[in-house]
Amino acid sequence: MLISIYMIAITAEAMSGALAAGRRNMDIFGVVVIAFFTALGGGTVRDILLGNFPVTWTQHPRYIYMTIMGGLVTIVIARFMRHLHQLFLVLDAIGLVAFTVIGCNVALELGYDTVVVVMAGITTGIFGGIIRDIMCNRTPQVLRHELYASVSLVVAFLYLTLLSQGVNENVTLLAAFSLGLLLRMAAIRWRLSLPVFSYSQARWE
Repeated sequence: MLISIYMIAITAEAMSGALAAGRRNMDIFGVVVIAFFTALGGGTVRDILLGNFPVTWTQHPRYIYMTIMGGLVTIVIARFMRHLHQLFLVLDAIGLVAFTVIGCNVALELGYDTVVVVMAGITTGIFGGIIRDIMCNRTPQVLRHELYASVSLVVAFLYLTLLSQGVNENVTLLAAFSLGLLLRMAAIRWRLSLPVFSYSQARWE
């Protein structure tokens, strides 16, 4: 089940990257590159940080083809995207939760401590979006808009807590996905966010 969700997540994130590239008027090659890094960048950064070599996508070429197709399909259907906005938000939330859980699993299999496992999950969940925004010359949205990175943190903690208590893996996945989607959708619906730190040197002088 997790693999199927992972495929959906890769496609959704590739499409979000393609849309971001389109807003910056990039050519087709630029669209494909941004789609690739958005979808697979988080897992790549995670593998490098954890010393998990070879990097996952290098052993699964179909992931590359999926990101390319996601980017190209987005170019074709971009005119209709406004009608699919709500669906796209749900797919993006699914991607966030799926990548977080997969990141945690990779770190667990490598025998890392809990805090490292949590950070691996968060890195996998959000870093693709960070790379996308940096490459598109924007302040990373995952760090300044509705709850996003914090949703990844909550999902990672819940997933690991249930696993440590011996809860059935399918039940654990269902609980993590349900809470993650609920938090993310609520954050979008009611614009929930963490307190913002705004520093002005003149204000404190």
